[in-house]
Amino acid sequence: MVVRGLGWLVVSMMVLGSAQAREYRYSDAHLHYVDFFQESAGMDELLKAMDAARIDQSMISGVSVAKKWHEDEPKRPRYYAGDDADAYWYSATDIYVAAALQKLPEPQRRRFHPFLTGFNPVDKNAAAHVERMLELYPGVWQGIGEVFTRHDDLTALTSGDTPRANNEALTLIYHLAAEHDMPVLVHSNITSKRERNPLYLAEIETPLRNHPHTRFIWAHAGTSMEIHRHQAQLDFLLPTLTRMLEAYPNLYIDLSWSVLQPYLLDDQGVPRAEWVALVERFPERFMLGSDVVGRFNSLGEQLHGFDPFLDALPAEVAQRVARDNFLAILPKPR
Repeated sequence: MVVRGLGWLVVSMMVLGSAQAREYRYSDAHLHYVDFFQESAGMDELLKAMDAARIDQSMISGVSVAKKWHEDEPKRPRYYAGDDADAYWYSATDIYVAAALQKLPEPQRRRFHPFLTGFNPVDKNAAAHVERMLELYPGVWQGIGEVFTRHDDLTALTSGDTPRANNEALTLIYHLAAEHDMPVLVHSNITSKRERNPLYLAEIETPLRNHPHTRFIWAHAGTSMEIHRHQAQLDFLLPTLTRMLEAYPNLYIDLSWSVLQPYLLDDQGVPRAEWVALVERFPERFMLGSDVVGRFNSLGEQLHGFDPFLDALPAEVAQRVARDNFLAILPKPR
């Protein structure tokens, strides 16, 4: 009995040691070159952080809104939620990203996959902006997003109508994305801070159903840290994602930071078996993102935080999630 127990212990330690020995190469599927004030630490800092963290490739986008420093505020806010001043839609963010990339040598530029985001998602002129940017920078843009729709307090602070992922203006964007073979990264909260049900699910599910030829990346799987502060864990999230992945082959999930806990890992940092099983069932549909905004010192920390979960997956699946799935969703070379 003791020998048998020791045998199982040795096997368990060997498996654990094998998992711990893995060293992943990453693609970052969700990165903002600028912050909510359209400022950035710069491309040199970004490349340095990517190299240190073994990030080979990265999505890169601006931020579609700028935070106002209101004349009544004595101190400049550091984040969009820093005070009650508005945020407003800001199209020049795409220009900043394009300009930063154009200064890079070609080998470094090929590491980045720029997404267009500088448009108001409730304005039917948004599609015209995307068309103009595609013409101004031919061959540069590879996706659209992050599109801010339902987004915690940012929704309330942003001037104008409440953006929804199923509105008419975005319908034009989705058609355009399919025409140009570009994925769309959408932030659309699955619920509010108070409702313990998938209150806003229809807003993301309707375009998934109506645009089967458009590839959608659902940012944070519909979650947010603000929702977690009020509701902790959403019990309906896992079964909802399971059903939607079964129903919509054009749905992909961005597992950036707000999904890591309390979903992928428990309070002790142990991978949750039900989430491991979900990713194993849909091994090509999940990707990792840092969601950093303009500052890159935490880049490695954000992506390496997923390592315990990746280690619980088969090695081939883990590498798909860490690097390959994001690259596979990008436009095919023409």
